[in-house]
Amino acid sequence: MNMTYGMNEPITPSEADALLAGEIGRILGQHAHESLLVQIPETNETMKLPAAAVRLLLDLLAEMAKGNAITLIPIHAELTTQQAAELLGVSRPFLIKLLDEGAIPFRKVGTHRRILFVDLMAYKKDTDAKRHLALDALAAQTQELKMGY
Repeated sequence: MNMTYGMNEPITPSEADALLAGEIGRILGQHAHESLLVQIPETNETMKLPAAAVRLLLDLLAEMAKGNAITLIPIHAELTTQQAAELLGVSRPFLIKLLDEGAIPFRKVGTHRRILFVDLMAYKKDTDAKRHLALDALAAQTQELKMGY
């Protein structure tokens, strides 16, 4: 698999890659909190893969095993409004409305808005938490009213 780093197009695994990712993930899962020794066959060079990298690799393999497209985004990355909208699963005009309302910090580069990945994820985490609270309240109310859901 040809993988470059940064804000690139997502890589979608083939069916064979998804199966292999699942197999490798099951094996590596037993060592999720350990560093691993990796050997490069062509050179017989061995190196230690840090435990944090093993955990990231396991997350990557789990998504690949599900057939999901994968991309890597550095935490300090600045996103375009289109990239940010895609990550939130909303339309670009809706995202711009959020930016203009001050819901997510951004900066302007000329006439273009740029959003820090970390700020976007903070907004997502906050809205997800509010959504869960609202759903919990709705479920509690449903139970109180004995609606049978």
